[in-house]
Amino acid sequence: MAGKLWGGRFRKKTDELMEDFSSSLPFDWRLYRADIKAGIAHARILREGGYLTAGERDRIIRALQEIEKEIAAGKLDLNSGYEDIHSLILAMLSEKTGVLGEKLHAGRSRNDLVVLDTRIYLKEEINGLIELIRGLQSALVEKGIEYRDLIMPGYTHLQHAQSVLVPHHLLAYVEMLARDRSRLEDARKRMDILPAGSAAMGGSNLKLDQKLLAKLLEFKGLASNSLDAVGDRDFIVETISALALIGMHISRLAGELVLWSTFEFNFVEFDEAYSTGSSFLPQKKNPDPAELVRGKAGRLYGNLLSVLVALKGLPLAYNRDLQEDKEPLFDSLDTVRDSLAIMAGVIGTIKFNAGPLQASAEKGFSSAPDLAEYLVDKGVPFHQAHRRVGELVAWAIKNGKSPEDITLDDLRKFSPAFDGPALKLMTPLASIKAKKTIGSTAPALVRHQLNRWRKKLGG
Repeated sequence: MAGKLWGGRFRKKTDELMEDFSSSLPFDWRLYRADIKAGIAHARILREGGYLTAGERDRIIRALQEIEKEIAAGKLDLNSGYEDIHSLILAMLSEKTGVLGEKLHAGRSRNDLVVLDTRIYLKEEINGLIELIRGLQSALVEKGIEYRDLIMPGYTHLQHAQSVLVPHHLLAYVEMLARDRSRLEDARKRMDILPAGSAAMGGSNLKLDQKLLAKLLEFKGLASNSLDAVGDRDFIVETISALALIGMHISRLAGELVLWSTFEFNFVEFDEAYSTGSSFLPQKKNPDPAELVRGKAGRLYGNLLSVLVALKGLPLAYNRDLQEDKEPLFDSLDTVRDSLAIMAGVIGTIKFNAGPLQASAEKGFSSAPDLAEYLVDKGVPFHQAHRRVGELVAWAIKNGKSPEDITLDDLRKFSPAFDGPALKLMTPLASIKAKKTIGSTAPALVRHQLNRWRKKLGG
C-alpha cells in the first residue's frame, strides 16, 4: 500500500480502528468511472499548462484506462486500506507509471475532486432515472389504453366521490411522475457546474484551463466561488429530495394497488410473477412488490433527513462530515431505481376486474354532484341545490333505494326544477360523459390525454 496523500505531516501510524472508521472506499468505489474520467481530463489540462509532456499525458491516460477495465472486471479490493476511491486509483496509477503517477494530483485536492466526481456520476445517474420514470409512465399509459372504457369509483376520504375512467386514475400518476422528471432535470441543471480548480478551498496557483476542462467533462459552467464549490452539497440534497418525492408518488400508487387487490375491493389482480405466497396460508397471493415499494419510501425520507442534519451548522469549507452524504445518496438511487423498474413490471402485468369495478361504481350515489349541477343549470343557487340533493340521498338510504330505483317523482319531491333528463344522469357512464372542464374524466378528454402522453413518451 502506497503512503497516504497527506502523510508528510505525520510520523505515527493511523490507528487501525480509525482507518476502518474513516474509510469510504466500501461505498464510494462506485465513483471510479467518474474519477477516471476526471483524471483523464485533468491529465490533458496539465499538459496544456506545461506540467506534463505529451508522452507523459498519454502514458497516464493509457494507465487510467487500464485501471478502469481492471476495476470493471472486479479487480478491486475493498479492504485494501485506502481511504477512498480517489486514493486507491492514484495508488494504482503510481504502480503502473511510477513517479509519473504522482504528477496527476497537481492543482487539485480530494476536496474538489470528490465534488467533481459526484457531479459527473450524478448527471449520468439522473439520465438513467429519467428513462426509468419514462418506462413507468409508458406502462401506466398503455394500461390506460387497454382499459380505456372501464369505469371505477373515484374516492375522497376513501369514500365514493365521483365516477371516473380507470385511465383517468392512472394518468394522475403519469402527471406526478412528469413532475418528478422535471425536478430531476432541474437538479441536473444546477449541478452542471465545474468545481475543479477550487483545490482544498481557496483555489490553485497553477495554470489550469478550467474552461477546457469543463468542455472535456461536459459541464456548462464554472464555479464562481471556491469555498462554495467544495462545501456545496445542495445538488445532493436536491437529488435525494427529488428521489424521496418519487418514492412518495409510487408508494401512493403501490398503496392503492394493495388495497384494490383485496377480496373486499377485488378491483385488480396481480400477475403471479409479481406476487408471493404464505408459508402457512395456502390460499394467499400477496402483493409483496407493491408493499415493499410502499415501505421503502420511509428509508428515502430518512436518507434525506440524514444529509440535511449532517449539513446543518457546518462551517465552510470542507469538513469530513460531508463524507456522510454518499451512503444515503447511493442508497436512495438504488432504491428508486429498483422501485421504478418493479412498479413498471407490476403495472404492465396487472389485470383490472371489470365486474367488481362496475358494480362498485354504481353504488354510493356518485351521481349526486351531477344532480346538484343539473339544478344549477336550471337556475337554482348551488348551496340550495347541494342541500336538496343531500336530502334526496339521505331519503334514499333510509328507504333502501339505490340510484337506479329513483324515479322522476322521487326527484321532484326535493326540487320542482328536476325534469326527465335528470334521470339520465343517474348512471356512472352518464356522469362521466357530462363532464366539460379541462382535466376532467370526460371520455374524449381522457382519450386525448392518453394519445398525447403516448406520443410524448414515444410509445
